[in-house]
Amino acid sequence: MSKRDYYDVLGVEKGASKEEIKKSYRKLARKYHPDVNKEEGASDKFKEAKEAYEVLSDEQKRAQYDQFGHAGAQGQGFGGFGGGAQDFGGFGDIFDMFFGGGGRTRDPNAPQQGADLQYTMVLDFEEAIFGKETDIHIPREETCDTCSGSGAKPGTKSQTCSHCSGSGQLNQEQNTPFGRVVNRRVCHHCNGTGKIIPEKCRTCSGAGTVKKNKKIHINIPAGIDEGQQIRVAGKGEPGKNGGPAGDLFVLIQIREHDFFIREGDHIFCELPLTFTQAALGDEVEVPTVHGKVKLKIPAGTQSGKTFRIKGKGVPNVRGRGQGDQHIKVKVMTPTQLTDRQKELLREFNDIGGNDLADEQEGNIFQRFKKAFKGD
Repeated sequence: MSKRDYYDVLGVEKGASKEEIKKSYRKLARKYHPDVNKEEGASDKFKEAKEAYEVLSDEQKRAQYDQFGHAGAQGQGFGGFGGGAQDFGGFGDIFDMFFGGGGRTRDPNAPQQGADLQYTMVLDFEEAIFGKETDIHIPREETCDTCSGSGAKPGTKSQTCSHCSGSGQLNQEQNTPFGRVVNRRVCHHCNGTGKIIPEKCRTCSGAGTVKKNKKIHINIPAGIDEGQQIRVAGKGEPGKNGGPAGDLFVLIQIREHDFFIREGDHIFCELPLTFTQAALGDEVEVPTVHGKVKLKIPAGTQSGKTFRIKGKGVPNVRGRGQGDQHIKVKVMTPTQLTDRQKELLREFNDIGGNDLADEQEGNIFQRFKKAFKGD
């Protein structure tokens, strides 16, 4: 089945900004994350959204994708990320299609880097802001202790494959309209390793590796955000033939907070005020992730007014200062009044409490009155 357009996956326009792409991904990630959504197909939708975000959030990959589509996103377009024949739209695959084998060979005994691993870590809101150190356990392939990775029974050795002479490939000449072509295939006797193991290790059955749960210490930096990754070098799958191990990438997901909303390095929240507090002014305690602070509310504060508390936001993950906390006032209208409260409000109204247009020239009430009178 063909892949969906990455922009359609995230539900954004092609010219969407990085912030729009990030916001859409965060919404989808929270909705379909396997730790939250157990419905069938949710995991696939999460992976699809993650793949789209990884491409569209990277300027170079996004440019490749916009020009060449999904092939470009994988670095296979004519302007790919690498060099050589492999960049020309999968030239090697086309050669294999017609002639049954490419012209490139690979030494099966050459050192090979191990595969990278990915681990998804879900953090609480405060953990992402302040960072933390923790241990995680991941299943990965480890070198077999019994055979030291050789795959052979202790006391025995592997042998060079007599069918391919250790090359891992079998060659067969073939006459074609283009001339004589060498057809190279993986040696089925040694599965391309170039070695035969007469007596396999009983612990790993000749694989040289066994699956183990590995404990890895992770340092989460303060200020890390949704969708960012932490690279732990050398903690991926072990390499082959003495090659280096792959890397571990820890993908960060963040749980929503009941009161705070984070946008980059800034934190936003709503502060409910009574009519009396807004009209007469007050000094209130406001919660922040750094503790409670006092905030002075001026008399006549309107609903929707935003106050900023500097330095009470999120520390920048790259050490570039600290964000602020933005507090939006929401004046609450009482819904259950006593008879005495109603009486006082009527008295307030009778002595001019409804003449709001005269308090501030040019405010919304003044404009409304002018429009109503046709001035």
